[in-house]
Amino acid sequence: MKPVLPEDSKIQISHHNGYELLTIPYASGGIGKYFVGLFMIFWLGAWFTGFTSVLEQLISGKSNTFIITWLGGWILSGLFAFYFLYRILKKPIPEMLLLNRPNLAYDTGVPPFQITFYPKNQKEFWKTLFAKRKKHEFTPEQIKTLKLRESDSGNRLTIDSGAKRHEIGNGVSEIEREWLYDYLNKNYT
Repeated sequence: MKPVLPEDSKIQISHHNGYELLTIPYASGGIGKYFVGLFMIFWLGAWFTGFTSVLEQLISGKSNTFIITWLGGWILSGLFAFYFLYRILKKPIPEMLLLNRPNLAYDTGVPPFQITFYPKNQKEFWKTLFAKRKKHEFTPEQIKTLKLRESDSGNRLTIDSGAKRHEIGNGVSEIEREWLYDYLNKNYT
C-alpha cells in the first residue's frame, strides 16, 4: 500500500535496491539570489579589468613589491568571488532517506545558498556558504532517538548519533516534517 503524503507535499517516494527511498527537496533559495549573482558577474568583470591592468604592469617590468602583493590578494578575492557565484547559482541537491531496515541511511544533500542580510551568526553564514554533502547510516539504537522537537521557529525533526544531532527535513513544511516523523516511527518501531 502506497503511503499517503500530505496535500501539495514535495516529498517523493521511490525504491532503490529494494528499499524505500524518500527524497526531500530543498526550496530553490528564492529569486533574490539571482540578483546577487548578477551583481557578482558585474563585479567579476571589474575584477578582471583590474587584474589585467596589474598583470600588464607586471609583465612590462613596471611593478614593485606592493603591486605583486596586491595582485596576490586580488587573485584570492577573485577566487572567492567565483566560488561565491558558483554557490549562489548551484542547484540544490535534495535530502534522501533510505529505509534499509534495520538501519536508516541519510544523505543531507546540499541546500541552496540562502542570502540573508542579518545572519544569526557568522558561523552559520560560513556553514551555508561551504555546505558539504554528508551521508550517515543510523543504527537501530540511534533511530530510537528520533524526535519531533518544538521550537520558537517551528518544529525540528532530529536523530542523535553520539554527541551529534542531525536535523532532517529542513527544506519542507512543518506538516511534512510531522508526516516524516510518523512515517519513520511506523517503519522503525
